Amino acid sequence: MTTFIIKMKNLLKIAREQRGIKTRELAQLASIDQALISKFESGARKPTKEQILKLSTLLEINYDTLMVAWLKEKILYEIGDEPLALKAIKEAEDEIKYLRNASTTTISRALQQLLNEIDILKQKRDNLLPSDVAMVRKAIEINYTFESNRLDGNTLTQSETEMVITKGMTISGKSMREHLEAINHQEAIAHLKNLEDKTSLNEKEVLTIHNLILRGINPSVAGSYRKEILVNEANSYSTSAPQEIAKDMEECLIWYEMNKSKLHPVLLAAKIHERLSHIHPFADGNGKTIRLIMNSILVQHGYTIATIKGDDATKANYYKAIEKALATKDDEDFQLFIAEVEKNSLEHYIANVTK
Repeated sequence: MTTFIIKMKNLLKIAREQRGIKTRELAQLASIDQALISKFESGARKPTKEQILKLSTLLEINYDTLMVAWLKEKILYEIGDEPLALKAIKEAEDEIKYLRNASTTTISRALQQLLNEIDILKQKRDNLLPSDVAMVRKAIEINYTFESNRLDGNTLTQSETEMVITKGMTISGKSMREHLEAINHQEAIAHLKNLEDKTSLNEKEVLTIHNLILRGINPSVAGSYRKEILVNEANSYSTSAPQEIAKDMEECLIWYEMNKSKLHPVLLAAKIHERLSHIHPFADGNGKTIRLIMNSILVQHGYTIATIKGDDATKANYYKAIEKALATKDDEDFQLFIAEVEKNSLEHYIANVTK
């Protein structure tokens, strides 16, 4: 039987042509020389790892598929048809497995215990009948919208938030921004649930979520990185300078792709929250956008939305933990905080379905 193997150069060319993008257009979008694009498609040159991420995003090629093709061709280039190639590959596979296990992030016993409890709860949730969860899931999403907006100063109550979202009602004494924050946040949740690639996280989606959050509220900055230096900040850490944001975001997304199969999803989500908070990429709407991205990772990996409550005590603990992580690089407290929130959210989910 003959196995048809698609080479990386063909993946790139076919995807580009299917989308009707010319090489010069792709070169401009990816900030890669047009001659290099042509050489990638002819097989004369290989992209860098950073270029692979850009091309997979722009051409909507699954990152894992393109990355595997890239790694495979690097291996073939180095060893070709060496007689002992297969034996060497087998030994390399064993060593890679060992190194991956050895390089796993060391976490405390308390955090590991919490992650174990989360996974037990997730299994219980997964065993619930689908017919029992629809109404509960909707209620949880509304509660999440209420709490996330409350963290950022929105004064709508939970019942008012529900009336705005489900009935389109206008609440007397509340600002237009507060109404739009509820509506936009719920639409952003719906967008995340409809993503086709359940393990994707790319710049396009980050900017789309931010645009949804600020649509009709602050259109001049919606869906774009901030262009101003942050001033009068009480934070004890430095955020990215405007000219560095795009590069820092690219590095953050590359880090995600390289670590999404290595870290427990709860830790992965917490670390993305940390990294995006440090960059502080937007002029407005950072908190809600970052929490949505964190939760998109949890949901894509089969966990439930982690709802950080907006009451004074929880809010203080949340900001204290993230500030410590950003200022000192000691993120144990923040990881514990997010893990505890996820555990509580799973317990709430199960209790409401089974009551």
